[in-house]
Amino acid sequence: MNAAHSISYFFGGLFLANAIPHTVSGLMGRAFQSPFAKPSGKGLSSSTVNVLWGWFNVGLGYALTLHVGHFDVRSLADVAPFGLGGILISLFSARHFGEFHGGNSPNSSPTHD
Repeated sequence: MNAAHSISYFFGGLFLANAIPHTVSGLMGRAFQSPFAKPSGKGLSSSTVNVLWGWFNVGLGYALTLHVGHFDVRSLADVAPFGLGGILISLFSARHFGEFHGGNSPNSSPTHD
């Protein structure tokens, strides 16, 4: 296993996982934080910007995973760095976006009728 491939698979998993909240928010027509908002990562970007940013992440994740080396979904040496990248960005995103959407302290979130 080549170390450069492991690094590529790690970032492939990271970018593919990062694509999910941006693409889904955009498809639902909701504004969501993005690197293009003011302030970056804290302000809201339009649903269109989030769809485009999400699909950019899909393309980059795809390229890093499937066009660097030979990614084998049955190989733990390939899947582990991919999964690690995905879970780390997922945990970071949960904490970061939870600050803005009440996910870090769900007991204090407003009740819905």
